[in-house]
Amino acid sequence: MLALCSAPVLARDWHDELPQAKQLGSGEMRWFGLRIYSATLWSEHSPFNENAPFALELIYHHQIKHERIVETSIAEIKRLFGQRFSADKLQKWETLMSQAFPDVADGDQLIGIFIPQQGCRFYDRVGLRATINDPEFAEAFFAIWLDPRSKDSSLREHLLGITK
Repeated sequence: MLALCSAPVLARDWHDELPQAKQLGSGEMRWFGLRIYSATLWSEHSPFNENAPFALELIYHHQIKHERIVETSIAEIKRLFGQRFSADKLQKWETLMSQAFPDVADGDQLIGIFIPQQGCRFYDRVGLRATINDPEFAEAFFAIWLDPRSKDSSLREHLLGITK
């Protein structure tokens, strides 16, 4: 279920949800040498505990339409999980992400908060954008960056703070 900004705001900004969060690691997503976004993983637990709340912050360095963000996210979920999720479920998730994610420009920030066994919330610099109460979606979405099979293993290692 998606609750857009008209829903009761539980926190003024994402820091209110994870007040003790510390930066675990950060890195950049590059495509053919172009810096697409900078990413930072925040958690109250070190080492990283995937079963505890955490935040993934993305700061974009290029203009990207929300449709492209959604399309890329769905493609990565399909790549990581194969046929695990039905076409209907993926379509539902695509719709939820289309409502939750804006077009972004250079300097825009999006933060996803993982809430175990509940789902996730998405913030921008203004405040809460959306709440998605679907734990399966939250796990699949954040796997894009944090699963060992992530397309960008170097970024994953930097986020988790395990680079050598």
